[in-house]
Amino acid sequence: MRSRIGAALIAGLVAGVPMGVAMQMMSVPTPAGGTMPMMGMVAQVVRSESMTLGWIYHLFNSAVIGAFFGWWFGGRVHGMGVGLGWGAVHGLIWWVVGGLVLMPLLLGMPALAPLTMPMMRSVAMGSLMGHLMYGLVLGGVFAWLFRAATEAPGSTRPASALR
Repeated sequence: MRSRIGAALIAGLVAGVPMGVAMQMMSVPTPAGGTMPMMGMVAQVVRSESMTLGWIYHLFNSAVIGAFFGWWFGGRVHGMGVGLGWGAVHGLIWWVVGGLVLMPLLLGMPALAPLTMPMMRSVAMGSLMGHLMYGLVLGGVFAWLFRAATEAPGSTRPASALR
């Protein structure tokens, strides 16, 4: 169990980087009528304007969400294809929980605001793509790391169990 959670935590950090880059490049509307990078909105969740703090918070969440993947789905991942599939499911779940419910609530908006506010719908779709990308990278890196860990000398799980 411990190596599964550890592998998932590392995979979550790795997956958080391309998702964070995508969020840095994606523009979101501001109440004042301008735009800002989505990573700026992430920083606002922790009551900051700092992109650096937004990145730190995002990568922390990426690691924690990765660990949850290892706990919930890690035992089901027996190869790359299965890892990618469960990773996509995990990304979709976190898009709903994080992107559509928690983040809007933490920013003072109603749950599902990205879908119900016309100016935010493109942000919601970008967020969906980012969460799916995160999940795919998470699942793939987890399958690779966990396979390497279980094939290491002294491992108690045969490599054939991962195919």
